[in-house]
Amino acid sequence: MTDPDDGGVVRPDVVLLETLLDDIAAGRLRVPRFQRPFVWSPEQMLELFDSIEGGYPIGSILVWETALKVPSLDTVAGIDIPPPPTDRTVSYLLDGHQRLSTLFGTLVKRPSTDDPQWHIYRRLGDNVGARALRFIHGQPDVEGAPRLLPLQAVLRTMDFLAYARQVTRDPATADQADTLIDEAEHLAQGIKSYKIAVIRLVGGSISHAVEAFTRVNSGGRKIQPYDLVSALTYRVTHHSLADRIEALRQNVAATGFGAPDAGLLFRACLRVGGIDAFPLQPRWAEVAAKLEDRIDDITRRTDVALARTIRFLRYEAGVPHMCLLPEDNQLLRLVATYDGNPELNEEQTADLVQWFWLTAWTGTTWEPLSKRHHSIRANIAKAGFASETESRSLLPQVRPLSERLGSVHSRSRAYLLWELREFSRRLDLSGKPFDATELFIRSGITAYRRIMPTGSQGPANRMMLPEHTAHGLVRELTALPPRLLRDVVASHGIPVPALTRMLGGDAEGFVRERSAYLGSLEEEFMRSMGVEPQPAADSSDDYEA
Repeated sequence: MTDPDDGGVVRPDVVLLETLLDDIAAGRLRVPRFQRPFVWSPEQMLELFDSIEGGYPIGSILVWETALKVPSLDTVAGIDIPPPPTDRTVSYLLDGHQRLSTLFGTLVKRPSTDDPQWHIYRRLGDNVGARALRFIHGQPDVEGAPRLLPLQAVLRTMDFLAYARQVTRDPATADQADTLIDEAEHLAQGIKSYKIAVIRLVGGSISHAVEAFTRVNSGGRKIQPYDLVSALTYRVTHHSLADRIEALRQNVAATGFGAPDAGLLFRACLRVGGIDAFPLQPRWAEVAAKLEDRIDDITRRTDVALARTIRFLRYEAGVPHMCLLPEDNQLLRLVATYDGNPELNEEQTADLVQWFWLTAWTGTTWEPLSKRHHSIRANIAKAGFASETESRSLLPQVRPLSERLGSVHSRSRAYLLWELREFSRRLDLSGKPFDATELFIRSGITAYRRIMPTGSQGPANRMMLPEHTAHGLVRELTALPPRLLRDVVASHGIPVPALTRMLGGDAEGFVRERSAYLGSLEEEFMRSMGVEPQPAADSSDDYEA
């Protein structure tokens, strides 16, 4: 038996795909419970089989062979797995869970009550062109079924023969049966003979196994900090940190605010726990040691503070969805604020609203309700009595809006958030109102269509609409009856002087008039928050196009 206190030995190997699947089915190769759940999309699953058929490598997998008893899953891809053997070391899959689950769930015989998630077919014949069209995910239409080879049949002789008989007997494929069966046999042989590189860590502790994971990175996906810390802190007696973070994500998603990135929630937990984990080279083992006995308390507090933060963002700051939050750091600082101040009064909440918008417009953040926050509030008050030059030196400067409409940087998202708030009731080209916020949540920046075909690509030359046609938007607008046209463009923040320019084909004049109008409205909102806007635009910032 290998001493679990040593560092382990790394041994590279090459193994038939079918052998790995047999090991999973027999309980010899297991998925530890601290692994993330299966999250691959159908597209990723199809790309995997496309690579295998083409003979391309799909990346090595990392396996830890140990005599230690590591809690592991009893099912893989919805298929029951027998208990691990007791008379030998057991292999645990550290990297490759998504790939092997896809292969196991698709190629191995499944229960009679099945999940279409694991149904993948290979279309045969018909001179299929693009490789991506050869594989089909889910339950296909009955029509053309004889040409669809179920991948669950390729490794089992009797099932494959049954499929071949179907192809031979069906009138739609009988005359091409030999060609189709040859193609199916070629695919089956390719899968049976396909080999995967396996890197085995023999012996060592769970810390050594995690270190090997971080060094090897065989799947092309760098292990995320919360994965690593979750593994290092895993214990049989309670859920993993990754499980807790997933529960936090689901709690936020249930509010309709969207599901934050797991890494962001991990950072929120560290903030609540008072753990500084982001130096240039963080020592994650030390972070795990600081978290280990506090996970229950920290995740509980984070859940409470996060719920208060989401309520503030939605109902006080006016952020309807996670995709419109200007800065991730704003959420982190709000969570820490609500954890330390569970019951904020009306004045403090108003301070937070001002802090939210100022940090979004300036791209600078500081702790809410801190000494610096109060100092800035004092400067805002002083600026009202100071000269224009003095007031600008007292406050963080509002970042200029890019000449390209985008949603990556905080200033752009702050603009989009304000614009959705300012023009909350918009009309489509038929004069019917639509929910602009819901459209943005669904379609993002692509919902903003260009108005004038030439000239600016900035906000003034964009208009949000649910319709998409082949013609330019200016052509569609000018074809509307005059009264309908006025109502529609007014609901989108296009004033009469800009409309006049548009009707006259003056793209530059249209953008200039609308820019001035939108700018004046946004500046009015800024001043209502005690912020003095920048007068000059600067297009040099690298905003998203």
